[in-house]
Amino acid sequence: MADPARHADPLLWGQGPRLFEMFLEPTCPYSVRAFGKIEALLETAGPERVTLRIWLHSQPWHMFSGVIVRSILAASMLPGGRGNAWQVLAEVGARREEFEFEKHCRGPNMDATPREIIARIEGCTGLRLAEAFECPELEAEIKRHTRYARQNGIHVSPTFMIDGLIQPDLGSGDPVEDWARRLVG
Repeated sequence: MADPARHADPLLWGQGPRLFEMFLEPTCPYSVRAFGKIEALLETAGPERVTLRIWLHSQPWHMFSGVIVRSILAASMLPGGRGNAWQVLAEVGARREEFEFEKHCRGPNMDATPREIIARIEGCTGLRLAEAFECPELEAEIKRHTRYARQNGIHVSPTFMIDGLIQPDLGSGDPVEDWARRLVG
């Protein structure tokens, strides 16, 4: 049953004046690579100088993208908030083949159901997501992530913004030091 006081914890880390926003799809290999650099970026740039925000950017060619995005946001509603969301992102990224289709259209996941995907996430994280997954409040949060991406012209993941401006020449393959230099000089 949904608790009316429940809400998704914002996916924010750091508290600095420079805002670095990442639009990520949880099973995209390039998004996974970018996600893997977040801790090093915060350490290099300094969490007192940078605020990093993750926006989940579901993409239809990643067939279970919507289910996984909702699971991440559901995790953020549990005690532990954004830390749980981080854990789901990390575990899905580490096991992305378990959550993705081969060449986006075939393979063993053709027989998987959304319940099985949620159960897999629960199994690798130890989080109980099924009840939170059903919270109606999540719909508004998912729409907020989607609307924000669309309003900013985001079409693919990963995409990066610094202080509200898209950085088309910044990529997941760039060294963390390059990201930090762009943020704090």
